[in-house]
Amino acid sequence: MRSFTFAVAYWLLSIIYASGAAIAALTPGRGATSWIIRRYVKRMVQAMRVLAGITIQVRGRERLPTGAFIIASKHQSWGDGFATYDQFDDLAFVTGDHLEKFPLLGTVLRKLGAIVVNNCGGREAREALQQRAADAHAQGRKILIYPEGHLAKVGEKFRYRSGVWHMYRDFDMPVVPLASNLGLFWPREDYRKHLGTATLEFLDPIPTGLAKDEFLARLEAVVEDRTAELISEATGKPVAPAVQVPWPGEAAKASD
Repeated sequence: MRSFTFAVAYWLLSIIYASGAAIAALTPGRGATSWIIRRYVKRMVQAMRVLAGITIQVRGRERLPTGAFIIASKHQSWGDGFATYDQFDDLAFVTGDHLEKFPLLGTVLRKLGAIVVNNCGGREAREALQQRAADAHAQGRKILIYPEGHLAKVGEKFRYRSGVWHMYRDFDMPVVPLASNLGLFWPREDYRKHLGTATLEFLDPIPTGLAKDEFLARLEAVVEDRTAELISEATGKPVAPAVQVPWPGEAAKASD
């Protein structure tokens, strides 16, 4: 019943606020659109708590550096974006172009200054990421990216993509790893939700200047290790390291 009630609220809130944001997107600047989306996010986090029984606790805010920085987050749940966006007043975020298939959403994303890239990756995606992230950087905005590029099941991980390193190098910005166990309570895009307190934890920033391989190895290690620890805390059981799985479609390409 909780899952059904939340699903109804999810779609009602999404339709109402997306419509309002689409109208606001017609006005100059992004202030009005941003204000509506922040209200939407807050209402969604509230619905998660009141209707789905999922409370979000955030740790490590004292580790956040001043000024602009990049947040590189674990991604196990459709709720990750809501929970993280709710922590900041003005957050640019990297998202796949699959969201543009929803009516009006593409216009809203562009107005918000979201960094929309091709889900399939490749050179065009890297160039789009570089150009649009440069705009956000020029505005002094914090940037949220999911380095795996896909929603992972609890206990699994995808190979971390290099886009986050290119931003880290090009903009000379620290990267704040973000671990999360929200996937235990709202698994990926699943309809069914589970009662409990989910944790998001900002970890120590990775300083600028690291080479690509060293940076990606360090980022993956701290995010995955702490995510496993948060899952173990929530379940009260030992958790094995996440198993790396191929990106969607990667196994099929390899067999061709």
